[in-house]
Amino acid sequence: MATSRRLGRLGRGVFDRNDRRKQAYRYTSAGTDALPLVDLSLGSTDLPPPAVALEAIEDALRTPESSSYCLQAATRPFREAVAAWSKRRFGVSVDPDREVLLLVGSQEGTAHLPLAVLDPGDAALILDPSYPSHRGGLVLADARIERLQLRQEQCWRPDFNALSNSKWDQLRMMVFGFPHNPTAQVGEQSWLAEAMERGIRHQVVVAHDNPYVDLALEGDAPALLLCPGWREWGIEFFSFSKGWCLGGFRLAFAIGAEPLITALRELKGVVDFNQSLALQRGAIAALSDAPDWPQQILEVYRERRDRTLAALGALGWHVPCPSMALYLWLPVPTWAKQQGFNDETLAADLLDRTGIALTPGSGFGSGGDDWLRLALVQPVEDLEAAVARMGPWWHAHI
Repeated sequence: MATSRRLGRLGRGVFDRNDRRKQAYRYTSAGTDALPLVDLSLGSTDLPPPAVALEAIEDALRTPESSSYCLQAATRPFREAVAAWSKRRFGVSVDPDREVLLLVGSQEGTAHLPLAVLDPGDAALILDPSYPSHRGGLVLADARIERLQLRQEQCWRPDFNALSNSKWDQLRMMVFGFPHNPTAQVGEQSWLAEAMERGIRHQVVVAHDNPYVDLALEGDAPALLLCPGWREWGIEFFSFSKGWCLGGFRLAFAIGAEPLITALRELKGVVDFNQSLALQRGAIAALSDAPDWPQQILEVYRERRDRTLAALGALGWHVPCPSMALYLWLPVPTWAKQQGFNDETLAADLLDRTGIALTPGSGFGSGGDDWLRLALVQPVEDLEAAVARMGPWWHAHI
């Protein structure tokens, strides 16, 4: 059966490719003495959510309305909790009816927004590398994609001057996010301020993906809500997946300019419903009763980062120190390049020979070529054991 050209342009995502590799490894190693799979390829933490959130979900599951479809009006308690959180977290007052929207994960928001505000052929800007849904949403909207390369030698800072004024005038949207996935750098508020200023000057929608806002290990995480002009041209996406360890529950929200929230709401009104009221109760409890949960887990990630970096360094794999929790961004070693490996083939070889799954950086765009992402989603002793398992593989190659 023929499929759409759009699907062909979208391609098979890096997480799907990795999932197939991991499944093949599990299948071929079953019943053998092969090493068990250690999955460090997804930012799906092993840390528990706050108990108060799980208890709220459990209690609400027993109510009949939790199994009913949930439309926009029923999400108002959630949106009010978001508005209260915004005031506490940023000192920014937002209108829960006009400037807040519940999402089924921030990935859903970044993927659907282009469909709501772009016409086919409109130009949009993404960072390179960037999270796959940033490009994916633009492909689905048949947008013309421009890329702003992030470079290690520039400390991953976006150079907005790399685009001419005429290019800026052609843009309808830019999608970016700091703290940044996959490079695991926190970024600076001034970068967002410059992006927002460009958006206002050139009338470009500025969409900022911010699921890691509470997971800065060094410095303060930036936020679009702190930039003047977001109420005219900006929208910011937040998530419960990382800071509150609720990834599988698919809970997130957007705060943004009323026209953008309205457009995204109208789109969602056609393509999906909202999350169960029981899940929303858990999210409300997380925001209201466990607002400091992300801060409580930071030291866990700091220890994991520091000890895993030390173990990799002892192996001979010298990795930049991330300022954000959850990930390490590993350069493909020189020996691997000399032997003809790229990030995709090196990740496949590492999995086949050691059972350790990492994410190829090229899955985040050409700016991720020759990098690998490692997620710090296991206890620190297990992370050190995984690096130790890499030892024979590493030394067999060099």
